[in-house]
Amino acid sequence: MLKADKSRTARSVMAVMAALASFAAALQAQVDRTHPPELGPAPSLKLPPIHDLRLSNGLRVVLMEKHDVPLVQVNLIVRTGSVNDPKERLGLATLTADMLDEGAGTRDALELSDAVDFLGARISTGAGLHTTRVSLHTPLSKFDDALPLMADIVLRPTFPEQELNRKRLSYLTTLMQWHDEARVIAREAFSQALYGRDHPYGRSTFGTERSLHDVTVADLKAFHGKYFKPNNGTLIVVGDVTPADVMPRLEKAFGGWKPGDVPRVEVPAAEQVGDRTVYLVDKPGAAQSEIRIGRVGARRRTQDFFALTVMNTILGGSFTSRLNQNLREEHGYSYGAFSSFSFRPERGPFIASAAVQTDVTDKALVEFINELRRILEPVPEEELSRAKNFVALRFPGSFQAVSNIANQLAQLVVFDLPLSYFNEYIEHVLAVNGSDVLRAARKYIDPTRVAIVIVGDRKVIEPGVRALNLGVIKSLTIDDVLGKAPKPTG
Repeated sequence: MLKADKSRTARSVMAVMAALASFAAALQAQVDRTHPPELGPAPSLKLPPIHDLRLSNGLRVVLMEKHDVPLVQVNLIVRTGSVNDPKERLGLATLTADMLDEGAGTRDALELSDAVDFLGARISTGAGLHTTRVSLHTPLSKFDDALPLMADIVLRPTFPEQELNRKRLSYLTTLMQWHDEARVIAREAFSQALYGRDHPYGRSTFGTERSLHDVTVADLKAFHGKYFKPNNGTLIVVGDVTPADVMPRLEKAFGGWKPGDVPRVEVPAAEQVGDRTVYLVDKPGAAQSEIRIGRVGARRRTQDFFALTVMNTILGGSFTSRLNQNLREEHGYSYGAFSSFSFRPERGPFIASAAVQTDVTDKALVEFINELRRILEPVPEEELSRAKNFVALRFPGSFQAVSNIANQLAQLVVFDLPLSYFNEYIEHVLAVNGSDVLRAARKYIDPTRVAIVIVGDRKVIEPGVRALNLGVIKSLTIDDVLGKAPKPTG
């Protein structure tokens, strides 16, 4: 290149850069960085129609079409979980669900796993408090091959003895490891403090050393036979299918499933927490203290659901919530402090929680109580609007992937919500006003009547906690909460 050409190129580049710099400076002058940018209006959510169908045996099918990707998600929800565990067989629902795919039909565990993997599909199983779930995620092109595998797992599990022994050993190992996991200790201690050990919400869904040793293949088969009935389940289908093409396939796979009587288990009403009590669980040498503060909350079907959702977003349901801003950003006591309502068919817990540095445990407790008191006062309109927008703006993101949509539709099934519920969700959130939030806070939050669970180094934190005079202090060991650590021997 000649020198003249190089010179002209250099001048052109410099001119372009100067123009860009001038434009950037003008743009900078127009941007007000003294305030966060204003949020736009919350997007509306209009989902495709939800089809409510039935197979010939009465098995309910809830279907939503989603044709943008060639995938299908099928979730079976069975109305049984750890609340159905017999007292002498705690953990039976969890173990039964975990064993469903450890051999089914004519395949053993390895053959079944290989068959699913060969299709590029995924099948998972699991149990919660009130439901057991079997989920299939598959490419549409492999749906006809994958669905019979799911049906085998649901209808024809074999529960092989050797796999039960392997699972039993794994569960016992997990129970042993829990003794060194402060978060788990705090979780179990908090459930016991709120509900007591005899309430289905107060006991471990994982079972105990004794119950795990006692469970047999016959127990698994009996539990499966008692609760796995088409009249006790719902199939949720989301994906690139229509009712016309998918219903015959489902009928072929599940239509032969025979209905029958299913025993109902009533979860007893939980008594509300009385006077404020501190449960101090000693974990010698702990670098942090796990704090859980709460009380019995609300049912999922409460009329206060949307007010509670917005109120909790302000208190501890987002990164910019009061609890997190106080304990993390302002004081640096924790990496994160949050709160939540666990909505269940019966009243689940309200919980505020954080892991804090050991030497500021007492100071963190003071800030927790301060925020629980402050939420009982009127909320500024700007903060209320920000919380409502946060909930409304993030809600549509729950309906992108087929698996996420299926999980959302499960709420309609488990809590008997109307099919129009999700299309009206944002409208209900934005309708919450300051009076609603204040009423919900004063109804469900009472800092003088909470259970406070602390798992930490007692000798370091107890003097400061006692000086706060929060209430009666009950000192516990890890064994008091979890029982003695098992020695798994198979």
